[in-house]
Amino acid sequence: MPFINGKDMINHAYQNGYGVGAFSAHNAETILGILEAAEEEQSPVMIQVGQKVIQTLGMEAMKNLIDIYEKQFTIPISIHLDHSRTFDQTMQAIQLGFQSVMFDGSALDIDENTDITRTVAKIAKSLNIGSEGEIGKIGGTEDDISIDEKDALITNVNEALTFVEATDVDYLAISIGTAHGLYKQTPSIRFERLNEISSAVQRPIVLHGGSDVPDEQVKKAISLGISKINVDTELRQAFTKGIQNVLETNPDEIVLANSLGSGKEFLKMKVQEKIKVFGSQGKAKEFL
Repeated sequence: MPFINGKDMINHAYQNGYGVGAFSAHNAETILGILEAAEEEQSPVMIQVGQKVIQTLGMEAMKNLIDIYEKQFTIPISIHLDHSRTFDQTMQAIQLGFQSVMFDGSALDIDENTDITRTVAKIAKSLNIGSEGEIGKIGGTEDDISIDEKDALITNVNEALTFVEATDVDYLAISIGTAHGLYKQTPSIRFERLNEISSAVQRPIVLHGGSDVPDEQVKKAISLGISKINVDTELRQAFTKGIQNVLETNPDEIVLANSLGSGKEFLKMKVQEKIKVFGSQGKAKEFL
C-alpha cells in the first residue's frame, strides 16, 4: 500500500475508537522492526523521525531508508516529523514528502506558536499532508530538549480551543500528565481535562510520552479522544536489551547482523505489544 496522509490515518482512528502507534525510528533495524510488527498485526502505523536522528543520520537519509523498506509491506504507513522547533525544518520535511508534520511551538509565546502553526497547517493541508501542533508544555526529556516538571503545564481548555480554531491543525498534542523519557513514578493521566479538551476541540488528540504509561490508562485515554500515541523510550530500551542479550550470551560476538538483529526482534515484540493495547490490530484492511 502506498503511503497515506497522516490526517486520514489519524481521523480513521478517531472515528473508530482506536489509537495509532507513532513509533520513533533511529536506524535501519528500528524501521524494519516497526514495519514488520505492524505488518504481522495488520495495523496502520506512523514512523516518527525525531530530532535526535535528524542530528545524527539526517532527515533526508531517514526518509529515503523508510521509502526503500516500505515497498516490502502492505499496511498503511505515514512518515511523521516529530517535534520540529523551526518553520524551515518543517518545510524541509514537507518538501521531502513526509505525510505528517509537527511544528512544536510550545516553548514560544502563544501568539507566535499560533501564527507559525497556522501557516504550517495551511501549507500541509494544501498538499494533503497531516499537521500536528502543541499547546501546553509536556515535561521530561526528548532528543536533548528538556522541560522541568515544575515548568510542565497542564493544557487549559480555553487555550486549546482558541488554538485549534485559529490554526485548524489536524491533531493536537496536549499536556495531561505524561512526560517524555523515563518516569520516576507511575504517571497519572488527567482524564477529566482530556475529556474536556476533546469535547471542546472535536478532533484527534495526541498523547506524547506514551512509553510506560499503564495499559489501562492508555485504553481509557483512547476512549476519550486520544488517537495518536507516541512511543520512543520503550522502543530504545527494548532494542538495547536485545543487543545486551546477545553480548551477555557471547561477549565476543562481533557480527552486527546478530546483535542488531536481536535488538530489532526485541523492539518488534514491544511494538506488537503496543499495537494490541492501542486496538489498531486488524485495522489495515479498512484502508483498502
